[in-house]
Amino acid sequence: MKDFKQQEHVDVMSMTGFAEDVLKGLSAKPKYLLSKYFYDDEGSRIFQQIMQMPEYYLTDCEMEIFKTQKQDIFASFSNDGRPFDLIELGAGDGLKTIVLLEHFLTQQATFEYLPIDISEEALRNLTASIKTKLPSLSIKGMAGDYFQMMETINQYDHHKKILLFLGSNIGNFNEDEANDFLQKLRSVMQKNDLLFIGFDMKKDSEIILKAYNDSHGYTAQFNLNLLLRINRELGTDFRPDYFRHKEIYNAQTGTAKSYLFSLEKQAVIFPEFNESLFFEKGEPVFMEMSQKYDAEMINTLAEQAGFKVVRNFHDSRQYYVNSLWKLIK
Repeated sequence: MKDFKQQEHVDVMSMTGFAEDVLKGLSAKPKYLLSKYFYDDEGSRIFQQIMQMPEYYLTDCEMEIFKTQKQDIFASFSNDGRPFDLIELGAGDGLKTIVLLEHFLTQQATFEYLPIDISEEALRNLTASIKTKLPSLSIKGMAGDYFQMMETINQYDHHKKILLFLGSNIGNFNEDEANDFLQKLRSVMQKNDLLFIGFDMKKDSEIILKAYNDSHGYTAQFNLNLLLRINRELGTDFRPDYFRHKEIYNAQTGTAKSYLFSLEKQAVIFPEFNESLFFEKGEPVFMEMSQKYDAEMINTLAEQAGFKVVRNFHDSRQYYVNSLWKLIK
């Protein structure tokens, strides 16, 4: 599951593209839905509840790192004394990042904050919040695709860039997808740029499953809400009570996967394409993955994508790490 910084909002999208993605996923064997469509207004509201659960440790871990190690992080970012751009990919509401921004200002750092998010509304809200809390900060929000926005920045700005990809967002990619994403990111980075990336670490299975099979039922609501969104926007007739959410964790690979299981043999009408979607009793629909890492996996991932780990910042429980990478020359 994504942390709030990493929500892939799809407020501005092609309805046809949404419909085609849903039809393609639910016609496949095995069935799946794309997690990027989780975050409508209701999905975002439910996710805020998830983040406030004591079982959902990711947000607290990264916040602890920022609060307790902000000076070390700042020193790692600014050790050459040069001005820099702080570019956040998938900025969301900036709740944690503001801890770093505030500290950097107190250190009289010369930097500009450039949050990138696909949601213009999210950027407007973030910009307004930052300007209220930190009026002296130079901020320029950019709505759009990460790589396109980075290319735009490179055209007019030649400062050192530090990219933030927080909240264990990388965990929502499988190995090939993660490597592809990082190599694309590397292709729009310059020689002295840095990448500051968050990873959820492998840990006891019970801790992980409590965060996703939570007793409050928020994660189940979060997944089932996508069916309601499909009903509302595409005219289907899903019955969420005919599905059950379940999280499965493989301790050896470190992969947590979310599914919706059909409780009945059923058909769902899809009027957009004049089709019906059929589900067998017990049939799973894959919703999302969340990869957990260890130190060896992080080093391997960095090297394969053309990076070298400079330093790791862990929380006190060793549940989470923010890893600082530089380009391999």
